[in-house]
Amino acid sequence: MKRTICSLVIIFFFQYSSFSQQSRQAFVKENFSKTEVYIRMRDGVRLYTVIYQPKDSGVAYPFLMERTPYSAGPYGENVYPGELGPNQSLMREKYIFVYQDVRGRYKSEGDFEEMTPHIENKKSDKQTDESSDAWDTIEWLLKNVSNNNGRVGISGISYPGFYATASLPDAHPAIKAVSPQAPVTDEFIGDDVNHKGAFFLLDNFNFMNYFDKKRTGPVEDYGNQIFNARTDNAYDFFLKLGNVSNSNKPEYFNNQAKIWNEIIKHDTYDDWWQARNIRTHLKNIKPAVLVVGGWFDGEDLFGALETYRAIEKQSPEGKNQLVMGPWTHGGWASSNFGRYAGIDFLQNTSRYYQDSVETPFFNYYLKDKGTPPGAEALVFETGSNQWKKYNSWPPETVKPVRFFLRGGGKLNTTGPANKEGYTMYTSDPDNPVPYTAKKSGRRNGEYMAEDQSFASERKDVAVFSGEALEADLLVSGPLTADLRVSITGTDADFVVKLIDVEPGENGKEIQRLVRAEVIRGKFRNDFSKPSAFKPGAIEKVKFELPDIAHLFKKGHRLMVQIQSSWFPLVDRNPQKFMYIPDAKLTDFKSVQIRIYHDDLNSSSIILPVIE
Repeated sequence: MKRTICSLVIIFFFQYSSFSQQSRQAFVKENFSKTEVYIRMRDGVRLYTVIYQPKDSGVAYPFLMERTPYSAGPYGENVYPGELGPNQSLMREKYIFVYQDVRGRYKSEGDFEEMTPHIENKKSDKQTDESSDAWDTIEWLLKNVSNNNGRVGISGISYPGFYATASLPDAHPAIKAVSPQAPVTDEFIGDDVNHKGAFFLLDNFNFMNYFDKKRTGPVEDYGNQIFNARTDNAYDFFLKLGNVSNSNKPEYFNNQAKIWNEIIKHDTYDDWWQARNIRTHLKNIKPAVLVVGGWFDGEDLFGALETYRAIEKQSPEGKNQLVMGPWTHGGWASSNFGRYAGIDFLQNTSRYYQDSVETPFFNYYLKDKGTPPGAEALVFETGSNQWKKYNSWPPETVKPVRFFLRGGGKLNTTGPANKEGYTMYTSDPDNPVPYTAKKSGRRNGEYMAEDQSFASERKDVAVFSGEALEADLLVSGPLTADLRVSITGTDADFVVKLIDVEPGENGKEIQRLVRAEVIRGKFRNDFSKPSAFKPGAIEKVKFELPDIAHLFKKGHRLMVQIQSSWFPLVDRNPQKFMYIPDAKLTDFKSVQIRIYHDDLNSSSIILPVIE
C-alpha cells in the first residue's frame, strides 16, 4: 500500500515538474528569438555565443550576459531553456540575454586556462584575457544586435562569477552593472582548491573528474567522467587512497587531467597561483558592482567577501555593494531558500534577494528604472534570523574582543593565568578527525552548521568553552585565531572552529558550528615561503577566519575547538615538512600538539563584537 501511494506521489511530482518546465520553456520561446553565433576575438579565436532577444522589437533593451565554462546550452536554435537570466523576475522584465562558452570550453575555440591571468598593458592582439574577451564580445553585440540600448550587465555564480569579476579591470565602457556571485577569486588562499595552503581534497577530486576531461576541439558534450570511483564512504575511500600522488594511478586520473596536475604541482603560493589572483587588478572600477555570497557556502565564501574588500580598498570611489545571506553555494538563485541544517530562517530568503535586491540593481543601472540601491552592505544575521543594513562592512561600530583559551577547557575575556600552561592532544594522520559525523560519498552540504558534538568527544580535539551568556552577543565581521603552539614534528594543520552551544531538550546541548577555517602550519609566516616548525619550540600561528554575522543569544555558550585534521575535506598532512603530494606511508607520523595559554604565551580568538 505504501509503495503504491509513493509511486502516485512521484508520478504527480514529475508530471507537475514537466508541466512547469514546459510552461517556462513556452514563455521563453513565445517572447524571445534565439540566435547562435561565433564571435571572433582579437587574436582570431571564435567564441560560441547564444543570444535571446525579446520579440517586441519596438523597445531598446540592455544586454545581460553570462560567460561560462559550464556550457551556454541548450544548443540548437530551436531548443529553448526553461528560464533566462539570474532570476525569473529579470526574465519577465526582459533583457537581451547572452550566454557564451569561454575559450577552450564546450563549443568555443581556443585553449582553456584555469582562472585566466589578467594582463595589464597588453602589447599586442595576441595577449588576451577574460577582460579582453568580454570587451570584444560586447563590441560585436553592440554593432550586430538590433534594438539594444547600449548598456551591458554581467552576472555569474561560482566560476561564471570569476568571469564577471574578470570583466571589471579595463572594463568596456558599455558595462554598467556587474554582479560577481560566489566568485572564484584566489584558489590558494581561500577558494575551492586550497584554504591557506591546505588542499581541499574531497571537492577537487570529484570536481576535476568531470571538469578536467580533455577535448580535441569544440564539443557539445564532454561525455563520461575520466574515471568511475563511486563510494558511499568518502572517509574510508580517501584513507585507502593514501597520498595525493596515488590519484594518478591508472584507475583514477592517470595523468589525463591537466588542471589537477597543475594544482598538485604548485603546492605553495608561487607565481602560478599569484597570477590567478584577480583581486590585485580590481583598481579604478567604473561599473556598479553587486557582490553576493552565502554564509554557508562551502566553496567560495572567501571569494565573495574578499572581492568586495578588494574593490573597496582599490576603488574607493566606486559603486560597490555586498549582500551576504544564509545560503549555500548559489542558494540565492533557488526559488525558495528558507532552511539549512535544521535551522528555520522563517522566510524565503532567496525570493527576498531576487525581488528586493538583484532585480532592482540591474533595472536601475541598465534601464533607469526604480531608485538607486540603498545600503552598502545587506547581510543576514544568523541566530536572530533577520536582515541588517550597514553603511560599510564590517560595520563601523564593531570592537575587537579577545577571548582567551584557558586551562581546564575554559574560554573567557579575562586573560590567562601563568599556572595553566598548555592543552595537549595527539594528532594521528592514520586516524584523522572527520569534518562531519555523516558518512557519504560526497561532501555533506550541511557541515558548515553541523552539531560538533562528534568532534568534541574525541581526544585529538582541544575544546574550550565559555559560561552561559548573560546577554546577547552580536559578532559581525572577520574572526582572528591567535595561537601559540608547539609540535613534536615539523609541520601540522590547525583547524579552528567557533561554535554556538545551544541549550537543547532534555539537557542535551547542540554545538552548532558558526565558522571554521584551516591553515597549513608551514605557511604560518609566508604563503610563498613555507617554513618548518622546530620540534618543541613555541611558535605563533595567527590567521583570519571568514566573516560571520551571528547573534549568540543569552543563555547560549561560546565554544572553540582546535584540531589538526579535517578529513577528507582537507587532505592529510603527514606532519613532516615536505612536498606533501609525494608523501609515502612511512612519512605520516603522529605528533603531539600543545596549545599554550599562560602569561607569556597566550592563545586566543578575536571576535568583532557590536556593543
